[in-house]
Amino acid sequence: MAGQLQGKKIAVLATDGFEQVEMTRTLEALRGAGAAVEVVAPRGGQIQGWNHFDKGQMVKVDRELSEVVAADYDALVLPGGVINPDQLRTIPQAVAFTRGFVEAEKPIAAICHGPWLLINARGVDGRRMTSWPSLKLDLINAGAEWVDQDVVVDEGLVTSRKPDDLPAFCAKMIEEFAEGRHARARRDADRDDGARPHA
Repeated sequence: MAGQLQGKKIAVLATDGFEQVEMTRTLEALRGAGAAVEVVAPRGGQIQGWNHFDKGQMVKVDRELSEVVAADYDALVLPGGVINPDQLRTIPQAVAFTRGFVEAEKPIAAICHGPWLLINARGVDGRRMTSWPSLKLDLINAGAEWVDQDVVVDEGLVTSRKPDDLPAFCAKMIEEFAEGRHARARRDADRDDGARPHA
């Protein structure tokens, strides 16, 4: 995967309460594939990670939400942790930033509780996806088709359930981010030709 994301700029949107391994493993995978990655948060400085129910490491914030727009990036990552996405979905700037990727049809990768933010950004209706099990009904009520799989790919949207799914999540994330924003148009053409949708 080395160099697969060369020239790509990726935003990882998070705040205090992110699940530490979902941040660190994702950053490692993206940078290992050659991407330029920025941790974006509502405020500067550092944000607090968690290992399940215990405080973990701090992660440096590269850019504040007030400084960025979706057009600055090629793709978006939404790590989980219960506290992190639940806080972000109450922040209008975070919702608007995420909505920018949805509207531009740029790739998005969300794991665990990360899809909570996508609900508020109106990015799940009609999408096939997975999440931490407690989000299942929330996603269904928002119009998603929820499935219990380690990783689900739907037209540039990559979702996984939990930290144990990180190997599959990171592999598919890199694959979809490398394809970029034109993936949906290609897949629509494939469907028109009677080909099986990419999953």
